[in-house]
Amino acid sequence: MDCPRKVSEKIERETLSQYAALSSESKGRKTPEEPCELRTAFQRDRDRIIHSKAFRRLKHKTQVFLSPESDHYRTRLTHTLEVSQIARTIARALRLNEDLTEAIAYGHDLGHTPFGHAGERALNELSGFNFTHYEQSVRVCEKLEKQGKGLNLTAEVLDGIRNHTKGEWASTLEGKIVRYADRIAYINHDIDDAIRAGVISGDDIPKDIVKNLGNSKSQRINTLVTSIVNNSGKDIIMDENIEVYYNRLHEYLFDTVYRNPIAKSEEAKVLGLMEGLFKYFVKNPEKMSSEYLKICETEGKERAITDYIAGMTDHFAVATYENIYIPKEWKI
Repeated sequence: MDCPRKVSEKIERETLSQYAALSSESKGRKTPEEPCELRTAFQRDRDRIIHSKAFRRLKHKTQVFLSPESDHYRTRLTHTLEVSQIARTIARALRLNEDLTEAIAYGHDLGHTPFGHAGERALNELSGFNFTHYEQSVRVCEKLEKQGKGLNLTAEVLDGIRNHTKGEWASTLEGKIVRYADRIAYINHDIDDAIRAGVISGDDIPKDIVKNLGNSKSQRINTLVTSIVNNSGKDIIMDENIEVYYNRLHEYLFDTVYRNPIAKSEEAKVLGLMEGLFKYFVKNPEKMSSEYLKICETEGKERAITDYIAGMTDHFAVATYENIYIPKEWKI
């Protein structure tokens, strides 16, 4: 009798699209391992990501709005869950590999900095090398988790994480789905958060975009997902007309939210805070934990400090800065 993993692999071969990535045909891991009796390779990767420390920290990392007072604004973790839901819906409809899709979606932002893209820009400026959150996400998976051992994920999952936002597209259709799902998710939930914050009104969205994509977050997501499902086969594509308005909605978001001086006013403080942290640890690297001191020895101080700060949550970064630079009440 076959073990559950082999049964799952057989079901994949018999039921998934000819274009799907099969777990039994994975390119494998950098360090070979004995297969799990219960889970396929991609299911195993998904579980490793979910149980990682970096995944748990996403709940205290900014999505768009820094330190919002309401509990209802998205964090990097809730964004990740929304990306996974959208991506899995597309993958299931196209009979592609949901487990691979889910693993890539859960892992795509593991390397994101505190304070969202403002933090990413700050570290890129401070680090002395080209810092991007997607390459850092791969580094978290390969190098930083499990005290430097990494998660030893499959090549397909790492490829999808690395190529989820810019540059080359992923080599699998599942990875391409996550790239679309990431953008669909953040465009719509960031607009939803901006409306909740009073930065924009739903009535402000251009009428031609509303007419073609829908008047609510759920309607727009449904339109975009349906367009991908109806037009994809050998590749993941969207109807050309829908994609025009999809791109226009993205431009509208940038102009009204991401560049909004009121909504983003706190971001001006991010560079100063992160610069303060960076300079302190350059002078006092021994204040970092032992795993980063090892990186200091093998890859240099700047690399280790960048890894350390990138892994911080918003709260921990602020608390660390205050502990270093803000005088405390003195008692006899």
